[in-house]
Amino acid sequence: MGPTLSEVNDSPAVPSGALPAGLRAELIAFHRDFGLHPAAGRQDGEAAAKAVRARLEQDGLRPWALPGGAGTVCDIGATDPARPRLALHSDLPAVLLGAGLTLAALEREGTLPRPVRLILGPAGAAAPSGTGGALGAIEARVLDDVDRILAVHGDPSLDAGRVGLRQGPITAAVGSLVLKLDGAGGHSARPHLTTDLVMATAKMAIELPAVLARRMDPRSGVRVVWDRVEAGHACNVIPQHAELEGTVRFLDPVAWRDAPDLVHEVIDQVAGTYRAKCEIRYQRVVPPVVNEMASTELLREAMKRSRGAHAVEDSGQSLAYEDFAWYLEHVPGALARLGTRPALGPPRHGAHPGEPAGSEDPVVIGAELLTGAALLV
Repeated sequence: MGPTLSEVNDSPAVPSGALPAGLRAELIAFHRDFGLHPAAGRQDGEAAAKAVRARLEQDGLRPWALPGGAGTVCDIGATDPARPRLALHSDLPAVLLGAGLTLAALEREGTLPRPVRLILGPAGAAAPSGTGGALGAIEARVLDDVDRILAVHGDPSLDAGRVGLRQGPITAAVGSLVLKLDGAGGHSARPHLTTDLVMATAKMAIELPAVLARRMDPRSGVRVVWDRVEAGHACNVIPQHAELEGTVRFLDPVAWRDAPDLVHEVIDQVAGTYRAKCEIRYQRVVPPVVNEMASTELLREAMKRSRGAHAVEDSGQSLAYEDFAWYLEHVPGALARLGTRPALGPPRHGAHPGEPAGSEDPVVIGAELLTGAALLV
């Protein structure tokens, strides 16, 4: 079991959630080894999660792995029916490790306000299959005995040292769409004997975004983005099969839930015009992250105490998506955008702290933010 917080810092923790200097250095080193994008690969994610578990065990805690091995859960403080757990979530290993070690020291000193559950997410974004990530964690009952959940997620559009907060929806809802078209192929010299799948695919790519934008409330912010189109392999040969794949994003959760019927209607009409057989696979991937007011203000106050009021920005709603949203379908909570843009040099385009010099500060700031929030409840 590791030393108490006062032993490593020579003074008790203050409400700002500041980390001991020694722990800051450890987190920076950990980040250099395991500061991965969560989607970098299952093997890398499992290695990072395993390292987090090993370090928490070294501190006397008893973490356990989520199904698949790329996520970790750890309880700090005994279960108490009178004090439900606060869950702290991140897909940045060093952030959650820093908060966990600091809060565990407070628990040993008897000054932790309430029991806490750490959740290291196995993925930063929901997979179209709907497996793993937050859904898998929820199925594994990580929200049992939890009445609030707080999270931080990297944002390269914000300067390091700042966080973005917003009450209400802060990310978009997203659906995934795969269209598979089949019809009679043949030689392009006899097009009247074939199904023109190339034209049908092109019309669907154009018509679906236009019709959704026209027939849905413009305040829903619907946006169709095509990511893959495949049709044909040779000149003078009309193909028998074509595919179209993309995402449909919404600012409004009601539109996200209502969209599938309209999507099917438009696609069926276009396919019928061209005598194409069409298989439609539309899935509601994830709803928007909707930050609850009290949880948002809890994060705001924690950041103000840690870095000052100037370190908090009002964030707009993004068309990006985050499967943390699924947790908020079950318990109230909020997600903070953690600034990762370095003060010097070009901005990074990934959504998580990277390796260049000076990129470690967000890791410490994220850990202090979650720690400080846990001390306020």
